[in-house]
Amino acid sequence: MPGTFPHLATTTADVAVYRILDANLDRAREGLRVLEDWCRFGLNQEDLTENLKHLRQSLAHWHTPDLRAARDTPGDRGTQLSHPDEEQRHSLSDVLQVNFCRVQEALRVLEEYGKLYQPAMATACKHLRYQIYSLESDLLGHQRQHQLRQAHTYLVTAPQDNLLTVVEAALQGGLPLVQYRDKHTDDGLRLQRAQVLKDLCHRYGALFLVNDRVDLALAVDADGVHLGQQDLPLATARQLLGSHRIIGCSTTNPEEMQRAIQAGADYIGVGPVFATPTKPDKAAAGLDYVRYAAEHATVPWFAIGGIDADNLDQVIQAGARRVAVVRAIMQAEAPALSSQFFETTLTRQSLLSVSA
Repeated sequence: MPGTFPHLATTTADVAVYRILDANLDRAREGLRVLEDWCRFGLNQEDLTENLKHLRQSLAHWHTPDLRAARDTPGDRGTQLSHPDEEQRHSLSDVLQVNFCRVQEALRVLEEYGKLYQPAMATACKHLRYQIYSLESDLLGHQRQHQLRQAHTYLVTAPQDNLLTVVEAALQGGLPLVQYRDKHTDDGLRLQRAQVLKDLCHRYGALFLVNDRVDLALAVDADGVHLGQQDLPLATARQLLGSHRIIGCSTTNPEEMQRAIQAGADYIGVGPVFATPTKPDKAAAGLDYVRYAAEHATVPWFAIGGIDADNLDQVIQAGARRVAVVRAIMQAEAPALSSQFFETTLTRQSLLSVSA
């Protein structure tokens, strides 16, 4: 609990410091409230909500009448200052990250200026700042999982000259999840493309995963990776990526499915449902495997392999509510419309299943 500051704000410098403390207490508490409300109403996460509420109320104890009395909004030359980036947010993730930064910066200011008048306040704000760093990882991890559960259409890219144009068009159509897959391009170019694709996906509020390459995923701060059966073991990938990024795994039969789930996969691919040139050496697992997944999978799963608008209904009838596609969007005449068709159809079917 705060005590009394060693002296009243009698000099110009005293008043300025009081105003700085007042402004940053407001700033930190406002940012915490933005984060708290999303945890409460968006994620339905009681633990995170309670934690953020506790931090917000802890700061309120330091917001004394003396600090509030120093406030001079009409005389604040900064109230008219703005930046174009402050006028818009491209995605929900942007909102969360901006407000985490807002809180962290405010706490750092409180820590430094608080030392002048109340060392206990400075120490408390330092500890709060470290708690916020941990909470940021936790909340963004929950947000990724929330987006994953909400996604119904998953685009796996193919190398082609108009890659960026097609992906952006699909994102404009509401595509929620993209995996960058390129087995043969040199690493330098893959790194560049992965960075651009990640930025593009996040601008539209979509998740971005990298196929196979944990190093590329970390280099561009991707939301996670997708692993095949012959790739890095899932446990090793988890050790490198941490608990807050998504790891998906390809499976072609019930045994591989169970192993992937037991190893901690956040989602699995189920297929190939139909024969596909993307993996010409893989025999089709067929609709029976889709039916098995519908009965037994305990994590989100995406039917994959040769799925298009013509056979989507068969896959839905077998129990799929999420699909991953390559050619159906990458080679579509109108990628935005194709993406919109898949996402709308699957979302509607998912809602009907819940209400049935």
